[in-house]
Amino acid sequence: MNMPDSHQPAILAPAGNRAAFLAALAAGADAVYCGLKSMSARMEAKNFSIDEMAQLTRLAHDRKVKVYVTVNTLLKPDEIDRAGQLIDSLQRYVHPDALIVQDLGVVALARQAGFSGEIHLSTLANVSFPRALGFIARTLAVKRVVVPRELSIDEIKAMAGACPKTMGLETFIHGALCYGVSGRCYWSSYMGGKSGLRGRCVQPCRRRYRQGGRVGQGEKAARVFSCQDFSVDVLVKILGQVKKVLAWKIEGRKKGPHYVYYTVTGYRMLRDQGNDARTKRDALDMLAQSLGREATHYRFLPQRPQKPIDTRRQTASGQFMGKVQGSAKNPSVVVRQALLPGDVLRLGYEDDAGHTICRVTRFVPKKGRYPLNLGGRKTPTPGSPVFLTDRREKALEEMMRDVEAEATAPESIPPSHFKAALPRPLAKSRRPLEVHVRRTPSQATGRKATGIWLSETVAANIGKSVANLSWIWLPPVIWPDDEKRVAGLLRQCLENEARQFVLNTPWQMSLFNRLEGLRLWAGPFCNTANVLCLETLKTLGYSGAFVSPELGEADILTLCRQSPLPLGIVLSGHWPLCISRTLADDMRLRVPFDSPRGEQAWVDQHGPDYWTFPNWRMDITEMRTILQRSGIQMFAHLDEPVPPAVSIKNRPGLWNWKIGLQ
Repeated sequence: MNMPDSHQPAILAPAGNRAAFLAALAAGADAVYCGLKSMSARMEAKNFSIDEMAQLTRLAHDRKVKVYVTVNTLLKPDEIDRAGQLIDSLQRYVHPDALIVQDLGVVALARQAGFSGEIHLSTLANVSFPRALGFIARTLAVKRVVVPRELSIDEIKAMAGACPKTMGLETFIHGALCYGVSGRCYWSSYMGGKSGLRGRCVQPCRRRYRQGGRVGQGEKAARVFSCQDFSVDVLVKILGQVKKVLAWKIEGRKKGPHYVYYTVTGYRMLRDQGNDARTKRDALDMLAQSLGREATHYRFLPQRPQKPIDTRRQTASGQFMGKVQGSAKNPSVVVRQALLPGDVLRLGYEDDAGHTICRVTRFVPKKGRYPLNLGGRKTPTPGSPVFLTDRREKALEEMMRDVEAEATAPESIPPSHFKAALPRPLAKSRRPLEVHVRRTPSQATGRKATGIWLSETVAANIGKSVANLSWIWLPPVIWPDDEKRVAGLLRQCLENEARQFVLNTPWQMSLFNRLEGLRLWAGPFCNTANVLCLETLKTLGYSGAFVSPELGEADILTLCRQSPLPLGIVLSGHWPLCISRTLADDMRLRVPFDSPRGEQAWVDQHGPDYWTFPNWRMDITEMRTILQRSGIQMFAHLDEPVPPAVSIKNRPGLWNWKIGLQ
């Protein structure tokens, strides 16, 4: 795929339901991305059935608009055939232009099913440093990579400079920001099995937390992990000069048609007529009226980075309209802008006791008072914020009806009978290795193996006498600005005869010039959860792989029976709730903070990133015998330094072992 001389990036619109899809077409989007009822990383969106997807894709293609289908969930062992059947049906009846995936097992399934469209790697795959791109193009034949939201324009240019001719990049330009790096947040899963990697995040980062009575104002808890929205707005002119960026992506598959229409239209105006001052003002007004959160450029401009967390600002989704006034019996709101019949208001934050939804029944002028008559369902708390979360203007509804009138009738699509071909399992060894992974080098005693997180101290002090016993663990995220440093540390370790490494994205193999004589394991942050992912890791050259610690008992034992590679597992230790590239000004490192439910955690900095840890260890050591009999060949214990102010609680740390990953 050679790049054209004239470069116009496509505007890629989200669609979580039929109305949003129609709004994207009405707004002139160049492409739409959407998910199915299952196997999507936005399971809270309504999403589409196969027959509805086929109908809408035909409609889009008739208008020269591309359709990308997200199959970007983490696949469990028993979901392989079902995912393969979805892809088979997509290939036979829907004909989308691309699949967006995070799991290497889905890449393998797409090949088995003969999928003829492109494969795009989701931002959840955490392709975050330049050298990874060539490796991915050579080994997986992926046509596009969605880069992390955390990258600056200089880092995007660095990624573009390393991007092969056969590959393009996709960048987010607008929408919600997660506190944790995509693919590196386990907070929701750790607290109850609902994984963000499977589209079921319950957003614990949006809640209030208290740290030593100093977060926010006085003793008051604050939303110290809740980010503003990301908006590149007028800076897309700079991004438009990066020719390897083929698409500008708008986040928001849980948003309504108003948001989709306004954001797509605003960015299309900025792309096509951004040099015209009046058009630029109109475009910015469209973005301001899109019903998102207050926006930030985040790290886009490296010389003027903005922190996306400000505890003084509203960070709920929707446009702030005012606060609840009056008595509990007669609550009302004086609105900051006009309301239309059919508008949807949300009263309070979603974790507030009085939180509820109210649909507007009549026109209300700007600064007019609207009674919040909830019919006795709930009593809103006076002073609670009120947000406009969705709007259905008559003009937009008419445009959507005009678009839908062009659609052909949906067809009944027969079920697929696709069955995946699985690799032959490896014969099991009964002698597992035990590794304690630490931040600083510790003197190995006898022939006992040790694990060490890669750092300047480790690279400088690892002795040749113990190098053959040491497993060097690479960080879960490597940023473009940090790639050179990490590669240099690896060279230093190799010169000191280190030969065993645990890599925490599959793409970190690209940092090694040669593989002969090395033992490279895919680490637990590779999020390996199915046998086809394991088979792909084997073809990439991995000697073994850790299973995802998010999995439950049944899934782990199934993988042990199926795996073509030796398997490892994190048996105990301090697993991070998430890893982030930012920290609120109000948060102090290594000082405990409390959740609304009394859970405690702390934040520490390792390298350029901030790691958040709960004050209880994950611990499945009581399952050791079962795991050993099942063939696990490496047990890891993650031994983090615990701050003096943090008290580790004695509570079960089984994570999802019993309840299973949802």
